[in-house]
Amino acid sequence: MTQKYMVEPDLGFINEVVGLGGDTLKKCFQCATCSVACPISPEEKPFPRKEMIAASWGLKDKLVGSADIWLCHQCGDCSTMCPRGAAPGDVLGAIRSYAINEYAQPKILGKMVNDRSKLGILTAVPAAIFAFFAFLTVFGHEFFAKIFGGEFWYHTHDGLPVPGIAASNFISSWFVDIVFVPLALGVVVVFALGLKRFIADMHTNAVQEGKTARTDFDWKEYLQATWKTLITIGKHKKFSECGENRERATAHMMVLFSFIGLAIVTGLVFIGVYFMHQATPYSQLNPIKWVANVSGVALIIGVFLMIKSRLGKKDQKSAYKDWYILGVIMVVAVTGMFTQMFRLGGVAFLSYLAYYIHLIAVFHLFAYLPFSKMAHLVYRTAAMGYQTYSGRK
Repeated sequence: MTQKYMVEPDLGFINEVVGLGGDTLKKCFQCATCSVACPISPEEKPFPRKEMIAASWGLKDKLVGSADIWLCHQCGDCSTMCPRGAAPGDVLGAIRSYAINEYAQPKILGKMVNDRSKLGILTAVPAAIFAFFAFLTVFGHEFFAKIFGGEFWYHTHDGLPVPGIAASNFISSWFVDIVFVPLALGVVVVFALGLKRFIADMHTNAVQEGKTARTDFDWKEYLQATWKTLITIGKHKKFSECGENRERATAHMMVLFSFIGLAIVTGLVFIGVYFMHQATPYSQLNPIKWVANVSGVALIIGVFLMIKSRLGKKDQKSAYKDWYILGVIMVVAVTGMFTQMFRLGGVAFLSYLAYYIHLIAVFHLFAYLPFSKMAHLVYRTAAMGYQTYSGRK
């Protein structure tokens, strides 16, 4: 028996998808060329044709909670083959942006992150915070040392600032961490709440559309399936199956593993500063510094390649959300390297200025992560894990 479905178009949803970069949506006339052309689309109920139909009708509930919008890697094969120029890959990218805002709370912050007119406000917040902490670090050392003792600063064992140029002499590492540690925990909570809803919606959607024979949901098996999926993600196998943008795999892998390397470095430095009372900055001969420098350079090259690729694809839609995250990552990488280079060159003012801008950019990366395009790292992983869990080929 044919399944009945009550169509309730959401015109507001359609308009938002168009505004997020899916302005070619209405050109689609449902020829299904996109689903045939896509090299990574599942054999059963392939995308993106059915997503284009649902988006045209404004069926938000069928799209936002669907795993298929995340299985798409926006390789561009479907857009190139489309006889009408409907650019299904760009439309699905816009739907993903909408889904990110739908699952992340508070939604008002999500709207601000994707609104270029709010960039100034989003930047002013961390700029003011770190300017205040810089003032306290430079002029309040004696005051805080009397109250908390020398080890409040965690720079050296006697509590005095590190000799010479050091980022911690400009903004105490303690101040930096009282911003980013709670911020990181908050981001984890936001993602956890969003993922809980997303996974539940994915399963409900899959059961209703017949994408899985499993009506129950086993969290243990799902997590095991997701763990197995990490190997595919790490090797970027899906990118290698694409035709139009296969070269993106190299840039994406460089950025991914650079972030992993820098995360390891940050964790080791945190342990060294707070538990082993090691003074920073470390020597250039320190292995931790090697990993940091290699990761930093690789990050700059990776983001540069991404920007170059996007500029070269004249037929690919690039919205503010795309340039925002690329810009933030590039600023993080470049200012991080400049902070070190100016320090080694003995130029204190430029080193501290670069470090100040670096902290603002890192704040953007962390605080707004659940609302930016970079949240796809979490939601795509969850969707690919569910595909493995459901047994869908």
